[in-house]
Amino acid sequence: MELASNNPNRKSWLDIPEGSDFPIQNLPFGILSKDGGPKKVGVAIGEYALDVAALYDYGYLDLNMFERKHFQNDSLNDLISLGKEKNRALRERISHLLSTETDELKSRTNRDEFLVKIDRLDMHMPVQIGDYTDFYSSEEHARNVGTMFRDPAKALLPNWKHLPVAYHGRSSSIIPSGQDIHRPKGQTRPNDQEPPVFGPTQRLDIELEMAFITYPGKPIGQSISTSEAEDHIYGMVMFNDWSARDMQKWEYVPLGPFLAKNFASSISLWVVTMDALDPFKTQGPNQDPKVLPYLEYEGEKNYDINLDVFLKPEGGDDNHICRSNYKYMYWNMAQQLAHHTCNGCPINAGDMMASGTISGPDENSFGSMLELAWMGTKPIQLSDGTERKFLKDHDTITMKAHCEKDGVHIGFGEVTTKILPAI
Repeated sequence: MELASNNPNRKSWLDIPEGSDFPIQNLPFGILSKDGGPKKVGVAIGEYALDVAALYDYGYLDLNMFERKHFQNDSLNDLISLGKEKNRALRERISHLLSTETDELKSRTNRDEFLVKIDRLDMHMPVQIGDYTDFYSSEEHARNVGTMFRDPAKALLPNWKHLPVAYHGRSSSIIPSGQDIHRPKGQTRPNDQEPPVFGPTQRLDIELEMAFITYPGKPIGQSISTSEAEDHIYGMVMFNDWSARDMQKWEYVPLGPFLAKNFASSISLWVVTMDALDPFKTQGPNQDPKVLPYLEYEGEKNYDINLDVFLKPEGGDDNHICRSNYKYMYWNMAQQLAHHTCNGCPINAGDMMASGTISGPDENSFGSMLELAWMGTKPIQLSDGTERKFLKDHDTITMKAHCEKDGVHIGFGEVTTKILPAI
């Protein structure tokens, strides 16, 4: 189904800067407030945010389809709970109102009640995350890690190409872009011949990821097929899954990640809908061996999303350290959701499922410091003359993501986090 909102020729009557992440073809959703006022649903358009609650109050939306609580709210969850059809209708209506095809909104003299510069607003966590799952779906990343820690000939464990490996994480420590984190503490074993010690991690790392947010699923006991999956995925955010590699190495056997992962994960503030991303679908990698029937799918299920990582030392400049792409994912979102629910596990509106570290085929496209500096043997050289094997206190990491096609640039904004000393 081709959506009018995705027409690359559609123009807005608003002045949108060249190369903006938020053209009329995007219209991502978030939660905003102004001057300490109530939290509301907003939509990004160029340098502005559209107050969707104000649209509702002035009768620009279908009053039989929505209630005010859907738009004056501290999260998107109630809106997401309405499902795909109503959320699609909302985005289509907003796109029309902001387009040159009508002057319904343009002609109002009180447009400042609807549109406010984003830099004058406070942005908040877009969703209240009930459950969070982290996948491990980039073959290049899995091979790199397996090569470092195991026999390179057995880099992938026997199950990896048969199912989307994942673990259930901790949603309470998922934080918005702009919130600083403290270096975590825990047990490590620096010398395999000595007892473990307790203290701040010495190997703090990033993980370049994307995450999708779910619509309501099915009742417990029922599964979602790959052909149904897209009806249960609302949109995507950037996701930096911070990791403490020395803690992870010591604790992960036999049950997997714990304290090395659950201290913080940072997400971007605007949720880009799957409808906006639809034009950027692409073919995924060839899956060999053949997957089991419940993981088979038809059509293009991967997405061509460019991913960039920047490292800024205290008082220094941003250093571009990684360029990857979400299209490299071996296991796509439809397969991830199908596997997640194949045993009858229910999902809820606002659940978050992260991709796992996204690494590409060459060294510049590796999505973690562990890989970029190859476990410390190839330090990253920064513009101020220093180097990094892992991250230092007061470093700032910024991740950006965007799609580009037919002259349309769809962006996610950024997710930025500064590292503070351990407390």
